[in-house]
Amino acid sequence: MENYPQSFSINMQPYGRNGGASTPTPPATSFGQATSFGQMEPTPVSTPPPKDFVLWSFFNAMYCNPFCLGFLALVFSIKARDRTVAKDLMAANSYGRTARSLNIAALCLGIVGTIILVVIVALLYRPVHHP
Repeated sequence: MENYPQSFSINMQPYGRNGGASTPTPPATSFGQATSFGQMEPTPVSTPPPKDFVLWSFFNAMYCNPFCLGFLALVFSIKARDRTVAKDLMAANSYGRTARSLNIAALCLGIVGTIILVVIVALLYRPVHHP
């Protein structure tokens, strides 16, 4: 495989390209017009979007789904994500909290159920000692 040299261009215009005006313009760069830091406009502070817990809900729906709680959590997580996209942050926050609660319930019930199952299997298959 051959490596060909890639061509590129550099803008070589002088700093005061508008004919010696009293306010010099910043030089142009290969990424566009350069800006001065003193003239920056304040950017609005954005709040982070509400959490929707989609991955946790998907995990619970696939592996830990007692009483279909993982599936319900997945439904509420997707509703929360849809509301976030629609810029309805109050509804997204509500759906996200419901999904989190359902995920916690599904995970706790799944862990308790697994422990009970392991104990029952261990008790049923233990070796029987006859005197």
